[in-house]
Amino acid sequence: MSTAIIGKSTARGAVSAPPSKSYAHRLLLAAFLSGKKVTISNIALSNDISATIGCLRALGAAVSVDGDRCTVEPGTAAGNAASGILDCGESGSTLRFFIPVVMALRGKAHLTGTPKLFSRGIGEYEKIFANQGIKYTLGPDSLVADGALKSGVFRIDGSVSSQFITGLLFALPLLEGDSEIWIAPPVTSRPYIDITLDVLRNAGVEVKMAGNHITVPGGQRYNLTDCTVEGDWSNAAFLDIYNYLGGEVTVGGLKADSLQGDRIYRQLFARLERGYCSIDISNCIDLGPVLFTLAALKHGARFTGCARLRIKESDRVADMVAELAKAGARATVGEDSVVIQPLDRGALEFLSGCVTFDSHNDHRLAMCLTALASTFGARVAGCEAVAKSYPDFYKIIRTLSVDARYE
Repeated sequence: MSTAIIGKSTARGAVSAPPSKSYAHRLLLAAFLSGKKVTISNIALSNDISATIGCLRALGAAVSVDGDRCTVEPGTAAGNAASGILDCGESGSTLRFFIPVVMALRGKAHLTGTPKLFSRGIGEYEKIFANQGIKYTLGPDSLVADGALKSGVFRIDGSVSSQFITGLLFALPLLEGDSEIWIAPPVTSRPYIDITLDVLRNAGVEVKMAGNHITVPGGQRYNLTDCTVEGDWSNAAFLDIYNYLGGEVTVGGLKADSLQGDRIYRQLFARLERGYCSIDISNCIDLGPVLFTLAALKHGARFTGCARLRIKESDRVADMVAELAKAGARATVGEDSVVIQPLDRGALEFLSGCVTFDSHNDHRLAMCLTALASTFGARVAGCEAVAKSYPDFYKIIRTLSVDARYE
């Protein structure tokens, strides 16, 4: 495990946001399903994106990477005939997107991943397997399923994860019959569904969503053309936060009218800057850790819609509360809420060099705790977790004059 030593420092400079991981996953899958040569520009090989590329190769695709350009095209006949095992690593998107797609294409699937990934569950798919008579074995780090996915009516719990809905939206157009998806409210993370619909439209796939009801005609063909991944608003928040810590950072490469729900972070940062407030994070759940951090450094805040934070790469409620406590911030945790009290900024000076934060192997915790550490000087253990989504994070913040080095 690596430890980042962060000195007290002020970030200054200009940087481009990394590519959107959410769009990259979806565009790679759409490119594969198009069955032709497609080049996707502005790709970053984070661990999660590498997992998706690995799964495409296991399905027989020929995938080449040249710098930030990734080309997906049909593989050899031998490759396409292979019944490869799909290793999803720790990527929830990869696992949940590929399960129904592989069942639609092959009628069977063998997917693996870390125990932590599988502990997050595939419950909505288990219900579908049971309803359609698909036999499966779910282990602590693998899923083996045997039986073709069939078109029909699917009822999905919208409060669990939008990733199940996205997986079905990619798979159902491949089936012969028409299908419907009914989403039981509340529908959390709706912006991620919108991103999926956007990629499907760009791939020539017809899907209609009205309220919580989606209709998906069957027998469709994907036809994605060469494209570029837009900048990632989610990870941009971990750069922009330095502007609220006394820095002057310009984050470019972001699409102002993006469908990414996490672009709301700038509005939320401004609210936290003005004073104590209440924020519902149910539609921007991945911003939870960085919002908790800024709340602690500013005026405190009450956050609702927090329950799903407990089933991410770490328990982002318990783990963030524990790490913020090391800097003196108190918190009150409810079933679906977290209240963060502001810490004493003056007292942080006395903690300089004495605190080691733990990333809990969570990329988002590593990045927001690094920002906190820069205000007084501290260590961040498990900093290598950033490779999951933003492998160049520490390299980038050093260009912004943040004192970051490895122990």
